[in-house]
Amino acid sequence: MILVRQEIGDVLRSMRQQKGQTLRQVAGKASVALGYLSEVERGQKEASSEILASVAEALDVPISSIMREVGDRIAVLEGVQPFPDVVPDDLVAEVGPELSLR
Repeated sequence: MILVRQEIGDVLRSMRQQKGQTLRQVAGKASVALGYLSEVERGQKEASSEILASVAEALDVPISSIMREVGDRIAVLEGVQPFPDVVPDDLVAEVGPELSLR
């Protein structure tokens, strides 16, 4: 069984480590209890959308990047191809070319 909270925790930990930040630093910036953030990273606690937004801001990472990484990891676990990193042409025409990742 895939636990989304585990994948979220793994992604948050990975991003934090890539940024060279300690758990204490991120918890302080995000105004989240150190122990709680530790439990989120270990997949023991569910993070609310507010906590995710605060942690994303503390990491200076868009929440969409976190969720995309979580989605890609779950897709791999499910044996499904991850979504491509492009915006379909018909959608770009509706919202503007500045959103294309090409």
